[in-house]
Amino acid sequence: MQQNLQTAIRSFFIFGIPILLSIFAAFELGYFDMATKPSNYNLNVFKKPLALFSQSPMTGFYRDGYCRSGPEDTGNHAIAGVLTKEFLDFSASRGNNLKSIGLEPGCKWCLCTSRWKEAMEAAKSESDPVVPKVFLHATHESALDNGVTMDALNKFAAQPEASGGGGALERNAPITPSSKGGIATETH
Repeated sequence: MQQNLQTAIRSFFIFGIPILLSIFAAFELGYFDMATKPSNYNLNVFKKPLALFSQSPMTGFYRDGYCRSGPEDTGNHAIAGVLTKEFLDFSASRGNNLKSIGLEPGCKWCLCTSRWKEAMEAAKSESDPVVPKVFLHATHESALDNGVTMDALNKFAAQPEASGGGGALERNAPITPSSKGGIATETH
């Protein structure tokens, strides 16, 4: 019996303590801060509670429907956008084929801030459909810390976001992008 106790203690020191130290270090370094942070403590670009964006398809880096970002999200999936065919083709041409996971034009998806910015910089005009329309109430504030300005987001804000309301986000109405790349409009 004493040998079993010695084996158990030795196993704990060999396996248990390193595991506990790793978990403690992860907490100290903040690796769990955003992933466990309730979504209502995340803010949008207006410094108000972040709105739920889509649960069909389930989007967001954490696949919880929110375009929130944290330390694990190196792509900063903070921009709440409505996919267009042109953006899907643009993203695929840069190595990220979103169609391969079943996304199609009209899907609401949390986009990498840098990819959205690339599309904006490649656009020939403000009505170019390569730039997904953005829902500001569901776009995480971290987008503003990653090279996107509020002016740029406002230029590509989805209707009725452009006029100050959350619109479809409060009613979960489906969103369709304009076939000419104009403002995304709600359908009922």
